[in-house]
Amino acid sequence: MKKRTFIKLSSTLMAAPIFSPLSNLFANDKLKNWAGNLQYSTDRLYKANSVKEVQELVKKYEKLKVLGTRHCFNNIADSTNNLISLREMDQVVSLDTKAHTVTIESGMSYGQLCPYLDKKGFALHNLASLPHISVAGACTTATHGSGVKNGNLSTAVSALEIVTAAGDVRTLSRAKDGENFRAAVVGLGALGVVTKVTLDILPTFQMRQYVYENLPTDQLKDHFEAIMSSGYSVSLFTDWQKKRINEVWIKSKVGKDDAKAKPEFYGAKLATKNLHPIAELSAVNCTEQMGVAGPWYERMPHFRMGFTPSSGKELQSEYFVPRKNAMEAILAVEKLRDHISPHLMISELRTIDADNFWMSPCYKQPSLAIHFTWKQDWASVRKVLPMIEKELAPFQVRPHWGKLFTLAPATLQSRYARLADFKEFVKEFDPKGKFRNDFLARNLYSGAV
Repeated sequence: MKKRTFIKLSSTLMAAPIFSPLSNLFANDKLKNWAGNLQYSTDRLYKANSVKEVQELVKKYEKLKVLGTRHCFNNIADSTNNLISLREMDQVVSLDTKAHTVTIESGMSYGQLCPYLDKKGFALHNLASLPHISVAGACTTATHGSGVKNGNLSTAVSALEIVTAAGDVRTLSRAKDGENFRAAVVGLGALGVVTKVTLDILPTFQMRQYVYENLPTDQLKDHFEAIMSSGYSVSLFTDWQKKRINEVWIKSKVGKDDAKAKPEFYGAKLATKNLHPIAELSAVNCTEQMGVAGPWYERMPHFRMGFTPSSGKELQSEYFVPRKNAMEAILAVEKLRDHISPHLMISELRTIDADNFWMSPCYKQPSLAIHFTWKQDWASVRKVLPMIEKELAPFQVRPHWGKLFTLAPATLQSRYARLADFKEFVKEFDPKGKFRNDFLARNLYSGAV
């Protein structure tokens, strides 16, 4: 963009009324998600800079959805009516060093929050592969990192502030609200507009990561728990071919028991250079490996804070099964390797501890997440997903809420024991369905509006 154009555009933005649709200024640009596979159903996107402005928007419109960092691959955040952005509400509200909590505005991303916490001497217990996602969006969809003892990102939430459909401000906390809190944290955007999030924090720590190549599947079968417990956070990357795991990423805390990596790990060989999860790609955007110690937030994600890991030209699906069935599920998917591989970029296997949030895929069960990064060819991928879902059906599989799946609504609903309770709870916040969109209508309400 030319400097003169930028200055003119900036002046227009500053002069625009607060409730003018932002997209009207970009009439030639269609609003899409990060991957580019989804075009949103309206160009009416409004910004809010404060809770008061959120309340005014909520009161003004009959239908509304919050649009976060646009990293969802399906239409969970879509609206045919109005979208609201809280991206400019991205400040730390308070840091309570005695209670070990931080309260932030919901537009803040992990990439913004983590360096701040580290400078103050604190850390988060877990992070996702990408630091570019918003904290509120990640928590409301039960997005996760990895670790047999690590709950997903929402398990760090200790309080939420939500603007309801009536424009009222409600606060829910773990300490005071019990089951209502457990219903609200993984809220799928159904309750209202989350404006503040309070997270538990830990003393800061250093980490290092090593990568091993070509782990035989037979070793995984015989030593699954030991392999997945070998670090604070462990990820396995596979293309499902040659009866092996392509790469094992082991992320460990630096401490007194910290040991130098062995040249071999259950038959896998220690990598001699930094690797990308897709071995053919450059590792320049990946977090530092080779055992080099660094801050927790520069090791737990796979990709660096300062870089976009790719242009987004991909599709993603992810399925959760009970960890007790992990190897059965992995071998069931492996049988489909020749159907999967032509359309696949890479798969990742991660473990997540159980939680008690009603709509979390990890509700009351330690889980294995089987992730697929696909080539951007939905016509082909949509034919493969039912095959995967059929193979994983015996394990009561649950899909990631923000990624692509084809599971029938009735089947999906049957996998959530507290779904009826959740829908009753939603009525307290949104009795007329102001925040209900096509995704929620189909998947939670079987299409009934």
